[in-house]
Amino acid sequence: MKVLITGAAGFIGSHLVERCVELKHDVRAFIHYNSRNSWGWLENSRMKNDIEVISGDVRDYDSVYSACRGCDCVFHLAALIGIPYSYISPLAYIKTNIEGTYNILEASKNLGLSEVLITSTSETYGTAQYVPIDENHPKVGQSPYSATKISADQIAESYYRSFNMPVKIVRPFNTYGPRQSARAIIPSIISQVLGGKTQISIGNTTPTRDLTFVTDTAEGFIEIQKSKLYGEAVNIGMNHEISIGDIVSKIASIMNVKITTSTEKERVRPDNSEVERLMCDNSKILQQTKWKPGHNIDSGLKLTIEWMKENFSYYKPGVYNV
Repeated sequence: MKVLITGAAGFIGSHLVERCVELKHDVRAFIHYNSRNSWGWLENSRMKNDIEVISGDVRDYDSVYSACRGCDCVFHLAALIGIPYSYISPLAYIKTNIEGTYNILEASKNLGLSEVLITSTSETYGTAQYVPIDENHPKVGQSPYSATKISADQIAESYYRSFNMPVKIVRPFNTYGPRQSARAIIPSIISQVLGGKTQISIGNTTPTRDLTFVTDTAEGFIEIQKSKLYGEAVNIGMNHEISIGDIVSKIASIMNVKITTSTEKERVRPDNSEVERLMCDNSKILQQTKWKPGHNIDSGLKLTIEWMKENFSYYKPGVYNV
């Protein structure tokens, strides 16, 4: 199968690229055009010679159309995802997450692609109104980021209903693991510890998250692609919640360090924007695909810590990564 993966140079995208190569797919990686011709996390991938890399911009219909031509399936992961930056520039998220998704859907429709997988997020649910959160949970845009992802999901569903497009919506809960940027809480904590800090700067400690190791998330994409779950969303998560405070304690225990935490105002979301609780109902993916996660939070954190020790030069622990 000839597959296009957008956002291929990123955290989850690069892992998905490698998994698709392992499965013997013909992989075209769509990365954000840049003057240095950097391939992001694919730069040092052991599989870089087994993929076709195309530079472009998901906001540009012409480059999206060109990238889609000749493909059978597209995994659309390209997005702006940092929630704090969405407070600074909501328009950037509208252009990338909404218009970018439109470009993928429209190009795929016009070219007759056999399958389109759109990446959603658990942030579309907002703070849990009940747990575990299934795919029917109400959608609440508590940040500009989540609002644009809700919109993108709705556009994707409309293409399924209006044009009989073979669309699937993949909705991961919080993914973590090697290659994640310090915008996320886990690499932020680990990088600060590796940088020698004993007082860790964080935001709120009470919100809970449902954490999935990145290779398990990538495998979820693969299993959803194999399924017949067209025109609907499918959660990827562990059906387990853990608070930010407990994540700090768990990381400290694994790394065998004693640390304290301090709350920095710039790291705290506005009160009405904070998602206080996320816990995934993963019964659909477990019952309707062959997906089975290979890691729990302890084994996943150990792998993440070891990778970050070896790749610490990528991080700036003294600088808040918006």
